Amino acid sequence: MQSRTVEQHVFDAVSARHDEIIEAVRNLVRIPSVVGSEQTAQKYMADLYRNLPLSVVTLEPDADKLRQLSGYVPGPVPYAGRCNIIATLKGTGGGCSLILNGHCDVVSPEPLDAWTYDPWGAKIDGDRLYGRGAGDMKAGLIANFFALKSILDAGIALNGDVTLQSVIDEEAGGGGGTLACLNAGYTADAMICTEPHSLQVSIAHVGAAFFRIRVTGRSSHIGQAHLSVSAIEKMYPVIQVIRQLDEERARTVHHPLFERTINRSCHLGIGTMRAGDWPATVAGSAEIEGRISFIPGETREAVQKKLEDEVHAAAMKDHWLRAHPPVVEWIGVQTEPWYQDPDHPFVQTFRHAAQDALGQPVFLEGRKAACDARFAASFGMPAACTGPIAGNVHGADEWVDIPSVIATTQVLAKTILRWCGYK
Repeated sequence: MQSRTVEQHVFDAVSARHDEIIEAVRNLVRIPSVVGSEQTAQKYMADLYRNLPLSVVTLEPDADKLRQLSGYVPGPVPYAGRCNIIATLKGTGGGCSLILNGHCDVVSPEPLDAWTYDPWGAKIDGDRLYGRGAGDMKAGLIANFFALKSILDAGIALNGDVTLQSVIDEEAGGGGGTLACLNAGYTADAMICTEPHSLQVSIAHVGAAFFRIRVTGRSSHIGQAHLSVSAIEKMYPVIQVIRQLDEERARTVHHPLFERTINRSCHLGIGTMRAGDWPATVAGSAEIEGRISFIPGETREAVQKKLEDEVHAAAMKDHWLRAHPPVVEWIGVQTEPWYQDPDHPFVQTFRHAAQDALGQPVFLEGRKAACDARFAASFGMPAACTGPIAGNVHGADEWVDIPSVIATTQVLAKTILRWCGYK
């Protein structure tokens, strides 16, 4: 068959599997797989993979080895008993190899009373499938599988190897998941992560640094509050300077890939605040935690120093804080920005395949949240992301758009054919 005929044949095969694909997404969404509890979901994925002529292996992360890597972010849950699933189709030779990567771990659905739909119910309402992880990113994980299955079921022999990776730990930084797989030698000529990126092609994301700032006061009974120093009140100027720095960076820090749909490239915000321990006691301590993001071209060290300097400058204007300066700590996730050369042949192949599959323009974009694609560069691989349309990701009533799941599968199938080659 001519190449266009082969691609159309596979395209139609994906369409014919509409119900099968969506039912597989529903089955996976029904399996709770919050970070640290992924193994039932991983068994489901391994069983799927074994339905195809693939070499299927499990990989438990080795924390001691991973700690030696510069991109490693330690997660909150030990790795014992938590395995990545890697399934490889050996090509006939002469083609480029490709990884289709997705994570099965999800964030907590709490608070449950905020949901209209059961977070593990996989309810379909119109063109939307609801549930925790439906968009981020169980639909993409299933699309990876069915893109390859549709090609193999059509009797097409691929030249290049294709590897399916179902990984853990992405929501906790990816160290025990994709990074562990790549570091163990499961690499390729290119990698696609099927995050919920609205059928566009993502080639960049911001870096991110989590921080904690502590302020001390002088506690006393509320009845002697005039003799005390409230740590809550002394946190006010710190919060104010954080807001001012966020506004300043919004005006001055720009990258075109991040501003196609939203006129903002980076953010600085506070996620938690804790202070005091009793209603009738003036708070003797207060702390906030937050995140600052930064774009390709900025360094984490420079961004961190800027925040520290601004907090210090604010403290110098307050008599108490001059003597008791706020303490800034850098905690948890500390990731660098990711940027993939848009002119790389893989990116161009991927984008053109997506445009042909969708019959509409596909844009190159940057994302405001990190993903596992960033690890590829450390192993000499180009990488990019695409995936279905989704909403309320990490929030109540998370959903994925069903037609876009099928479209994602078709985009992936066409990309496999063009990148890996076939006979």
